[in-house]
Amino acid sequence: MKTNHLIACSGLISLAWAYPAFAQSAQSEGASARVESEEIVVEARRKQESVQDVPTVVNVVTSDTLAKLNLRQFSDISTVVPGLSLGTSSTGIGGNASVRGVNFDVLASGNNGTVEFYFNDASIQAGALIQSVFDIGQIEVLRGPQGTLRGRASPSGSVTVTTHRPDLYDYGGYGNFTATDMGGYNANAAVNIPLIKGVAALRIAGLYDENRSTFVKPATPPGKPISKTEAYRISLRVEPTSSLQFDVMYQHLHLKARRWEQVESLSEVIPGAAASPLFISAKDRLGIADLPSTQNQTYDTVNWQARYAFAGQQLVYVGSYNRFQSNIFNTGTNNGDSANAFPGRDFGQLTVTDATDWTHELRLQNETRVFDMFDYVVGGFYRRSTPPSDITTDTFLTAFGNALPAATPNPAKTLVQRRGRAIEKSLFGNVTAHLGDSFEISGGVRYISFDETKRLTIPAFNAVLQDIHPSSNAWIYSASVKYQVTPDIMAYASTGSSWRPQIDVVGNSDLQRSALETSFLQVLPETSKSYEAGVKSSWFDRRLNVNVTGFHQTFKNYPYRAPGAGVYFINTSANTATTPPTLVQGVSAFNFVSAVPIEINGVEAEIQFRPSSRFNLGVNAAYSLGKIQNGLIPCNDLNSDGTPDGAGSAPSLTDLRAATGSNDISGCRVSTRSGFNSPFSANIQSEYNLPLDDRLDAYVRGLFTFTGASQGDPTNSYDNISSYGLLNLYTGVRAHDGSWEISAFVKNVANLEKVLTRSNGPTFTAYREVAQAPTGSRVFNSSYFAVSMTQPREFGLNLRVAFGSR
Repeated sequence: MKTNHLIACSGLISLAWAYPAFAQSAQSEGASARVESEEIVVEARRKQESVQDVPTVVNVVTSDTLAKLNLRQFSDISTVVPGLSLGTSSTGIGGNASVRGVNFDVLASGNNGTVEFYFNDASIQAGALIQSVFDIGQIEVLRGPQGTLRGRASPSGSVTVTTHRPDLYDYGGYGNFTATDMGGYNANAAVNIPLIKGVAALRIAGLYDENRSTFVKPATPPGKPISKTEAYRISLRVEPTSSLQFDVMYQHLHLKARRWEQVESLSEVIPGAAASPLFISAKDRLGIADLPSTQNQTYDTVNWQARYAFAGQQLVYVGSYNRFQSNIFNTGTNNGDSANAFPGRDFGQLTVTDATDWTHELRLQNETRVFDMFDYVVGGFYRRSTPPSDITTDTFLTAFGNALPAATPNPAKTLVQRRGRAIEKSLFGNVTAHLGDSFEISGGVRYISFDETKRLTIPAFNAVLQDIHPSSNAWIYSASVKYQVTPDIMAYASTGSSWRPQIDVVGNSDLQRSALETSFLQVLPETSKSYEAGVKSSWFDRRLNVNVTGFHQTFKNYPYRAPGAGVYFINTSANTATTPPTLVQGVSAFNFVSAVPIEINGVEAEIQFRPSSRFNLGVNAAYSLGKIQNGLIPCNDLNSDGTPDGAGSAPSLTDLRAATGSNDISGCRVSTRSGFNSPFSANIQSEYNLPLDDRLDAYVRGLFTFTGASQGDPTNSYDNISSYGLLNLYTGVRAHDGSWEISAFVKNVANLEKVLTRSNGPTFTAYREVAQAPTGSRVFNSSYFAVSMTQPREFGLNLRVAFGSR
């Protein structure tokens, strides 16, 4: 807490230091001088309008913000958008995003996220965007149910990303170079080339990014984590006439990485716990796996857009093609944690994926108001995705009983093949009526038809774990009212619904599933309803913007996935080390999913203050508390009391069978939080700039991010997190005309080392005695927790140069 208070005080002192300079500047400018606010234009409602005029919460991250705060990874935008969580899955496959009190796990919900993503107006998988960023024009984060205006239905919000488009008239470009003391290097650049002035232009952009991933090294042998991203993008714009426009973009991104999962000794957290072979503190940032987890991923994205304007209307066609190729090895994931607990014997899970995704959207919308009163959008959407993957899971075998042998047979390998496809079709429409200058009412609907084929097999046994063809359809709606109380104060209220299709969880290769276990793998379609009310206001000649929103949302059949290393169950798998293959049983852990009812209440606020051209201050905050309402979830319940057990060691096969009976897994009724992140988060941004002469400015800016106390797994008292804050500071010199800038920065100024997650027990390895199969399963529990931490302090230098149209 002392560190948190020190950081908070440092931030306030910085602001206090800046204020006298601001006051002197304001006085010299004259008390009546008007300071124009920087108006931000968004397309949240399929038309360009000021963000202050949109009757919903829209957080905007501009290209200027990305550059000023040196946000090199897409996940970094969560530092300036409170309540938004971004990242990749624990296996490195796909992206996760959550907001407003619920989680999203790509391994649970697949491509049907609580938050949907759009790249140049085209629907796209989160994993393709949650990478390094370069040459981005603007990012808009819309909160609340979406779906009657664009793409796909989403219950919590959407994120739209727009790249810099080619300029038809002027040459231009930029270069941006960053180096840090933590082994980070980032270089990205772009050039704009008018091919036929006013008619056609080309923009080419590229990126190279290298960093140390989570900064976790192996205890033995020597090794370093690393993540390398190489990418390029080619964009073409053609406007043969004033009413016809074409855009096409191709992007290629390749990521290679190796990492070790971080651990800490149990004895650091639990007094009296057995000593580790090697004592490891969380601050050591070490892992115990002998081999790293590795990623080799390629994303190829093409999207295109055509617009035709006629008689005050617009016909728009947007399409995209995405291909995701991935080869990922995660150490020990089949045993609940990738920090393998069995020393000297690394094994794990290899996932090979080659997925494709096509989307098409055709819509008609107005350019000028119909009868000077109505705005409308009507259209249709089509999406076809094929996500085939091969998952090869290693099972550790031994013939030496309880003792850990010096040598062992090769692991048995179980291949699980996933095949199928998903087709989504929908029709949508939205109408906004402007009743005079002050009142507006809007409403929309979408009809969704969803058809899917899923087949999951284990070739060694000719076993079919899943062969289904779910098909469903649904209606969703949205409605809002907006009243302009004064030219600078707007009040609004809205409601909306959302829907997500049935999900079938992939990754569990159990050959003998009980009915209860199956219910935690196949989850019915989800429905939700939301209600929201807010006020947006501007004061002092628009120098000050104050926005406040409150919301209430309910879910039915929300796919809840328990945090931590998973729930223990009796796993029957194939022993391919024998001829013919035989069945073996053992203890495994898996992050099962359950359909639960949820209720969420929250409030969000934003303050933007620009008292002078030299000084600005922004404060954003979000609070959302979601609660499961007496939901049935998979749980560890070895004492069979109906309440989830606290964190503990993995059970033996005998103990687990006694607790679960024929179910092979336990279920518990709970009423607990639905989100694992802190209910409250906030950030403060500020900048003060000082002209040095008629060509140069100096500046200092800061970003303070505060995260409130949180409880990850309600059954794990070791992963509770107290509140904390992180301060980033920046200073530099730039040219008035924006042609160059040199800056220095330090992130996590106080070098706060905070454990953010801790597994619900020690890492463990289940192994099977070949001579006693199928019942000879045992568990080796290590003396380490698996943990994750805040990133360490990072010093860096940045150089930006630009010319022409940028």
